[in-house]
Amino acid sequence: MTAPTSVRTVDYHTAGEPFRIVDTARDGTPPVPGDTVAERCATAIGPGGSGTAPRRGPLDDVRRLLVQEPRGHAGMYGGFVVPPDDDGAHLGVLFWHKDGYSTACGHGTMALGAWAVDSGRVPAPDDGDAQVRIDVPSGRVTATVHRAGGRTTGVTFRNVPAVVGARKVPVATTLGLAEVDIAHAGACYASVSARDLGLEVTRAALPALVGVGREIRAALATHPATWHPDGPLLSGVYGVILHEELPETPFGPHQRNVTVFADGQIDRSPCGSGTSARLALLAQDGRLGAGEDLLHESVTGTVFTGRILDGGVTEVTGTAYRTGEHLFTVDPSDALGTGFLL
Repeated sequence: MTAPTSVRTVDYHTAGEPFRIVDTARDGTPPVPGDTVAERCATAIGPGGSGTAPRRGPLDDVRRLLVQEPRGHAGMYGGFVVPPDDDGAHLGVLFWHKDGYSTACGHGTMALGAWAVDSGRVPAPDDGDAQVRIDVPSGRVTATVHRAGGRTTGVTFRNVPAVVGARKVPVATTLGLAEVDIAHAGACYASVSARDLGLEVTRAALPALVGVGREIRAALATHPATWHPDGPLLSGVYGVILHEELPETPFGPHQRNVTVFADGQIDRSPCGSGTSARLALLAQDGRLGAGEDLLHESVTGTVFTGRILDGGVTEVTGTAYRTGEHLFTVDPSDALGTGFLL
């Protein structure tokens, strides 16, 4: 095993979805060569690897150590804090999950904004807002951290522009024909109505939702609408959003979703960048205008609110809370090494 024998983390959750933060400048993790965050992400993935099938290496051993059992679990998410692209941002981040790396992560961006302010890395008022600028593999994003009485009360994530790739793409599944909408919002998302497949977005239906989500992702692997002009790092379906309509609020649409990403991982939150993708589709449908919000629920009942601005830029607001600090260690005689996944 090539990972260090100890790794420090600070853990947060955003609307129920975990985010494990590793500050590579302070925690003794292997350096990540590259001039930009996107280049560092490619380095982490390794030559010939992909976002969901990275090559083994010192840094990826750290990812495996933190996401796999017995120190993590199949639903774990996190990020390596790395230098930003330039002085215009406070920090950079490489997002990771059980299968590899992602180019965008809205819930992680919110958690990082809260962490940067809570830790004093970015100054913030006791009452008011502080902006934390973060370079991610898909570009520069901003987390506006809301404060009251010296406490962080919420975070608004401003994403890169969201763009619709295709509408009503037919995909054959074991539950019938799905009509899938594709949108890019820092990562590529495929959206489908759960009820069109005879499903509801409930905890009881999760096995079926995950199964059909994996089918749809695999079926769209080579679809041209999933290609991003900036290259393979941003291309290919990252997540499948299975959504259902709820009664509208006075402020706009109301939906519940489960986002199935990577190889069957479930987002416990409403999915930050996935919410951006939903906003782009709703705006194109004429269902979301200026001054209106999408109330977006997760399968766990947590909520994000989202809105679309000029130029396809989206904002998503939620809450992020610190859950603990950890010093994970590895005994050199431990045959499990970086762990396992079930």
